Amino acid sequence: MRYLITFSYDGTNFYGYQKQPNLRTVEDELESALTYINGGVDVIIHSSGRTDRKVHAINQKAHFDLNKEIPLYKLKDALNTYTKEDIYIKNIQIVENDFHARYMVSKKEYIYKINVGEYNPFERNYVFQFNKKLDIETMQKEIKDLIGTHDFSSFANKEDKKESYIRTIYDAFIKKDEDIITITFIGDGFLKYQVRNMVGALIETSTKKRKIKEILDKKDRSSYGKIAPPEGLYLKNVEY
Repeated sequence: MRYLITFSYDGTNFYGYQKQPNLRTVEDELESALTYINGGVDVIIHSSGRTDRKVHAINQKAHFDLNKEIPLYKLKDALNTYTKEDIYIKNIQIVENDFHARYMVSKKEYIYKINVGEYNPFERNYVFQFNKKLDIETMQKEIKDLIGTHDFSSFANKEDKKESYIRTIYDAFIKKDEDIITITFIGDGFLKYQVRNMVGALIETSTKKRKIKEILDKKDRSSYGKIAPPEGLYLKNVEY
């Protein structure tokens, strides 16, 4: 039986989503819980994608197979019992045996939060504490150049070699609520560090008057400065 779960997690105390030896990860914690529920038989989980250390998820998706059929409400309760408080299973459904949580993704939505007001120690793990004013109107104008199908080499991780850096961003926009800026990206998929690099570049359109189109055209990561830190990033939604 193949199951699809929707789950959230606070990435603060995880070393990312993907399993790593001797480190706490979301994938390892879920697989350990599922293996216990499955009577000790190993369970492999396949997510919609990976998130990095300290990155959060609101509606991450993953599928797995179990040897036995378990009522959905019992499986949800069991998973939430055998995982710690910083993971929460929100929904479970049965899917076709050929369903794949990664390869069938049609859209992903990420959001990034920035505090441009006074430093807030309570939000330091969940909102980037930039704590300086930004030219929001300029950033809102520049982000429009990221929409569409482009070669996003300039926003890729230098060490992450891909056959293609072409991705499509369907929508991207910025909203401000008091001192919190929320940047949203909706696309067909994203390269490693792409969202955080795009945020870093957008910040520089305000602070250093960089132009997003020029950065895109250069296809060179060294054409702008720092990557935005992971704490402000959330995988908000995944669509199939």
